[in-house]
Amino acid sequence: MRWAQLTLVEDDPGKFDLQFWLDYFRRTHSDAACLSAGGCVAYYPTQIPFHHRSQWLGNTDPFGELVAGCRKLGMMVIARTDPHATYEDVYQAHPDWIAIDAQGKPSRHWASPEMWVTCGLGPYNFEFMTEVKKEIMSRYRVDGIFINRWDGSGMCYCEHCRNNFKAASGLDLPRANDPQHPARRQYILWRQRRLFDLWQLWDGEIRKINSNACVIPNTGGGALSSLDMKQIGERAETLFADRQARRGLMPPWANGKNAKEFRSTMGRKPIVGIFSVGLEEPYRWKDSVQNEAEIRIWAVDGIANGLRPWFTKFSGTLHDRRWLKGVEDLYRWHHRWEKYLRNEAPLARVAMVYSQQTAWFYAGEQARQKVEDPALGMYHALVEARVPFEMVHDRWLDSAHIDQFKTLILPNIAALSDAQCQQLRDYVRRGGSLIATYETSLYDEWGVKRTDFGLADLFGASFQGSVEGPMHNSYLRLETDAQTGRAHPILRGLENAPRIINGVWRLEVRATEKVTNMPLTLIPSYPDLPMEKLYPRVLKTDNPQVFLREFGKSRVVYFPWDIDRSFWDVMCVEHGLLLRNAVEWATNEQKPVTVSGPGILDVTAWRQKQSMTVHLVNLTNPMMMKGPFREFIPIGQQKVGVRLPEGKTARKVHLLVSGKTPHVERANGHLNIIVPSVVDHEVVAIDLTT
Repeated sequence: MRWAQLTLVEDDPGKFDLQFWLDYFRRTHSDAACLSAGGCVAYYPTQIPFHHRSQWLGNTDPFGELVAGCRKLGMMVIARTDPHATYEDVYQAHPDWIAIDAQGKPSRHWASPEMWVTCGLGPYNFEFMTEVKKEIMSRYRVDGIFINRWDGSGMCYCEHCRNNFKAASGLDLPRANDPQHPARRQYILWRQRRLFDLWQLWDGEIRKINSNACVIPNTGGGALSSLDMKQIGERAETLFADRQARRGLMPPWANGKNAKEFRSTMGRKPIVGIFSVGLEEPYRWKDSVQNEAEIRIWAVDGIANGLRPWFTKFSGTLHDRRWLKGVEDLYRWHHRWEKYLRNEAPLARVAMVYSQQTAWFYAGEQARQKVEDPALGMYHALVEARVPFEMVHDRWLDSAHIDQFKTLILPNIAALSDAQCQQLRDYVRRGGSLIATYETSLYDEWGVKRTDFGLADLFGASFQGSVEGPMHNSYLRLETDAQTGRAHPILRGLENAPRIINGVWRLEVRATEKVTNMPLTLIPSYPDLPMEKLYPRVLKTDNPQVFLREFGKSRVVYFPWDIDRSFWDVMCVEHGLLLRNAVEWATNEQKPVTVSGPGILDVTAWRQKQSMTVHLVNLTNPMMMKGPFREFIPIGQQKVGVRLPEGKTARKVHLLVSGKTPHVERANGHLNIIVPSVVDHEVVAIDLTT
């Protein structure tokens, strides 16, 4: 449940205080550790030729001593290896083990130029590192081996990659990153097969030595991850989500997003969230210490979303001790309330789909702008709306994986196969609702453009062949129903707005049936300079910019423009309201959890064996979008409504962070709970009885 990682540096042997770390593991109730073993540097007396021993190793065995100490504490131990770089002697003896760049030159290491970058897909990994792993497992019988930076450091053009790819595809390695080029498409798939073969090789070899152990590669993530998360979820027994801290404009909820992405394919298998005690900016201050509030908000958002915490410290020598108490306090709290953190299932009824194939084959080099940004915008809108939600991988759209949700959201999931489109139709027929944006289903699974949406029959809209954008100075007119004079619920909160800003990109679409209610219609772009020309040429059109359809208990919302990407870009409050209202209208059922009150909260809800929990992570902070947090800004009273499971009653309700007992009103299987305030994180724990 609680992990510690100590990543040694080469001069640590004979210098770092081993007993200090063992004592710290004990004080933090860490029950598993990841310890540096080998690869780039060996921290044990290896006998494998070219396996570089630490220059400070001498006759010592710091890895072995750490393993022995952790086992005395009853901890699980995994060994950390890193094969991405090697030394001059290896280059001289085995130049074919070194990565080759596109110009045909061997790759020097970008940060340590005395070293060489290895090829992740050739014999260095398949042969040399296999022997390293076998030696570590034979000597120490660890519980697993974690492999960092194992999948290469960019594209390699070495003789092994050229020959192996040619044999597999009949093609030369691609030189351009066009996902529609046959060689690029084949390379994406070939590289994955090669890495999965490597994973299988390593895992099989160490299980021959210790059948209870496994290899745990550092891999996985969301739509931009290069390895198929579906296959990873089927293969891995556990994974470690290595998004260590915020950088740039990353919001605190990004750690929770990482958790949801991993859990979408791992299910109930344990997922561990690695968090760093230092900064994670591009300048790589790896010996730095982050502000305690920043460390804590990142870690607790991961915990709230189902990650087991893992702190990582680079260098066994402490240059700055300020982080120690904050992590210890967090881990002691986590240990105390562990039974409420062993989650059985999320209670969310809304899920957001993410699509690796859309990133690989539709977006290519623009994957961040065309795939990730719409997802980030939708994610942020859901957090602001306090909607508990999950994430779903687009290759798991079968009933077993999606029928727990009432509403699926597709933020520009452009590349969908015919079979995936049919799965979504079947979901709607079973009573599920859909929300989709922009080019969703306009391309097949290989990124080939269709003549019309694959889901045109659900959208009630047909693509007319043209895309407009980037639009300047375009607007949306807010309409009322011609018969009743009332505004549609999707416009809730916008009653006094006659028009709002449009997005940046839109598709020209045609309604496939008569539309009687058009809450949003297009006001076309008009000049924004010179200022004397700033007036609309067309005041009103009959061009709908949202399509709302009902199929029995199911509802479908389709926006033919980039509302989610634009929301992430400019954070227009009206776009956020539209997305919130679309989710509420489409879902159209009593919510399992509601939270009202001031501030911005990431809300998650879980079921344990004999309890329920609602996590409230307070993101209300001027540093939310650009860190680090300096302090926590407490928010006021929150009213939490919880619908109890059928046949269950609440025996006790308490708050796990503040330690208070809240005021609770009970009525017809529903609880209304008053949380007086939230500083950084609060957990409403409800003990259940039958």
